[in-house]
Amino acid sequence: MPHRLARPLMPLGLAVSCALQAAEPLSLDAVQIQDTLGPADSDGYRATQAKVAGPGAAPLLDTPASVSVFTQALLQDRQARLLSEVLRNDASVGEAYAPVGYYENFTVRGFSLNAGNSYRINGHSIAGEQNVALENKQQVELLKGVSGLQGGIAEPGGVVNYQTKRAEDVRSVTVATNEHGERYIATDLGGWFGAERQFGLRANLAHEDIRSYVAHADGQRDFASLALDWNISERATLQLDAEYQTREQRSVPGYQLLGGTALPHDASPRKRLGHQSGSNPVGIDSLNFGGRFEYRFSDAWTGSLSASRSRVVIDDYSSFAWGCYGAASCAGEAVPNHFSAEGDYDIYDYRSPDDTRRNDEVEAALSGRFSTGSLEHELTFGSSALRRTVDTRGTFNEFVGSGNIYQTPDTFALADKALPHTERRLDSRQYGLFVNDRIRFDEHWQVVAGARQVYLDEQAWREDGSDLRHTRRSLVLPQAALIYKPQDNLSLYTSYSKGLALGGTAAWFTNNAGEILAPSVSRQLEAGIKYDLSRMSLTAALFQIRKAYQYARPEGDGTFTYVEQGEQKNVGLELGANGHLTERLQIAASVAAIRARVQDSGTATYEGHQALNVPRYRGSLQADYSLPLPGLALLGGVQYSAAKYADRQGQVEAGGYALFNAGARYSTRLSGYDTVWRLSVDNLFDKRYWRDVGEYLGDDYLFPGAPRTAQLSATVNF
Repeated sequence: MPHRLARPLMPLGLAVSCALQAAEPLSLDAVQIQDTLGPADSDGYRATQAKVAGPGAAPLLDTPASVSVFTQALLQDRQARLLSEVLRNDASVGEAYAPVGYYENFTVRGFSLNAGNSYRINGHSIAGEQNVALENKQQVELLKGVSGLQGGIAEPGGVVNYQTKRAEDVRSVTVATNEHGERYIATDLGGWFGAERQFGLRANLAHEDIRSYVAHADGQRDFASLALDWNISERATLQLDAEYQTREQRSVPGYQLLGGTALPHDASPRKRLGHQSGSNPVGIDSLNFGGRFEYRFSDAWTGSLSASRSRVVIDDYSSFAWGCYGAASCAGEAVPNHFSAEGDYDIYDYRSPDDTRRNDEVEAALSGRFSTGSLEHELTFGSSALRRTVDTRGTFNEFVGSGNIYQTPDTFALADKALPHTERRLDSRQYGLFVNDRIRFDEHWQVVAGARQVYLDEQAWREDGSDLRHTRRSLVLPQAALIYKPQDNLSLYTSYSKGLALGGTAAWFTNNAGEILAPSVSRQLEAGIKYDLSRMSLTAALFQIRKAYQYARPEGDGTFTYVEQGEQKNVGLELGANGHLTERLQIAASVAAIRARVQDSGTATYEGHQALNVPRYRGSLQADYSLPLPGLALLGGVQYSAAKYADRQGQVEAGGYALFNAGARYSTRLSGYDTVWRLSVDNLFDKRYWRDVGEYLGDDYLFPGAPRTAQLSATVNF
């Protein structure tokens, strides 16, 4: 691998070397690393900058893309520990196979994200098959839409980026519990050290005894992280981050359609389908490293070198509910991948321990400002290399018995069969050269133009070790935007982006099972408005995304073939408001309307209606009202979703819903220490609803939403 990395980095290395040799001695002011996205750049629920949409932290007002930023204040008031508890505050986001006890995934603008390339920490790619801890995160950023320039090969839905906390003088302890007696404790310690306070540290620790609202789905979690900031000299700075998490919890299988045509009735969100007392929980161990070295050649030019490693090991066990081969009413069906009309389902002993995913990335970049005549440029160019490997065991999925959704299943003997050996299934290498230039014509007009040259070299193997596919592809992914600012606090933009997404994998029941299709191209047009008031930001965006459609095509004889045919076209409107409406009231609100259609697929029943698991309308509101009583604030919110289809034919519809949340925050001094109490009650009226009716590996699943849940926490600052 090293000699392959050298080629894309060589041109940038020569440029940096020449700049070092030519640089004259400079007398620069001392640099102190601090959290550039900290309190100074946020006002409660409102943020003014983000890093996910380009090189370095950029003002959202000058970013020609839709970016949602979830600040630390919002994370704390939501008492969030999972990404789903964060992203529910954006109306463009839905869940896409996110079982309780497993790692989560999401849809953005109607397209599913991908665990292999849609998630980042401080801009570095991570293995997304983990529930990233939030204890050491300053904010969470979501770039919505095609992001080929920012991330190379990525899904058209967008990219999630976690920004870690940086060194700060802080010492706090948080304890929490819920109505089931959950035990949670977390510490946040940091400070600056050294003769000139040139060393900064931030450490976060957490332990959680998970008490789930689902029966037999309790677990535990431990987390530790360390961030280092070092002012090496007046010109050079270094940031290092490391975090480790171990999580163990039984996963909760989803429901499936009854007879393939009806939603289950009276489905309890508290019941774990197919529960077998002898089955093991899912264990996920994750380790994420990242580092960034930055050198200032002058006030105008800065070079950087960054590297990261993300490694996740999943011990995947489940007594899994799927299909109805064992039911009399399903006899004769070639692939009964649904529950029976009577609610019967099969129980499988599924095991896949030592399932290992690893992402390694390195990037070098040079950024600077200069002028050509009357034009001002902010130029960034560089090179990157990413390697992703997947090592898994072969299939172990043995039928052990049957159950019914209305009854407690019997206890069956688990399968007695040797596990296959762990083998490499995927080795994907992505190399890129990128350039991005912001050109300012005057105080009103800007053009942002860039491109990333991507070279993909990817090899996949079957379970027997034979070659499945070797893909080599090179493609230029352009991005261009025009920005008009009639006044300093108002920005109008239009943009075009091109992306490349990895091909999907054929499900086990298809005629070409295991085949991974070639990468597919996506294109996006977007126009938007951003308006900043004194303490409020308003946004609106209109978008159109086209992506090649990959799906299991029915062949008419009861079989399926996984193909790429036709396209999915999503058109939508997003509105957002973040900040203070009044001195006492602040909100984070968003609304999204999305029209998602499949066309030219060759399967007429999949066309002419809204796509699977994409509601036409969504809305979200989080509010914080400070009462006249000192330190006391009322918290509340609502999440709304219109109905959505639970099958590709558009015949089964999961109804819409509105969820109401309530809570309070009380800041006081306890024994001389600043203390913040938070109480939250989600789904206040205990609404029953289907939160996710999407698909995973070719199968459709239905996940009920959480019932009414309450949580109480206290944070003490020393």
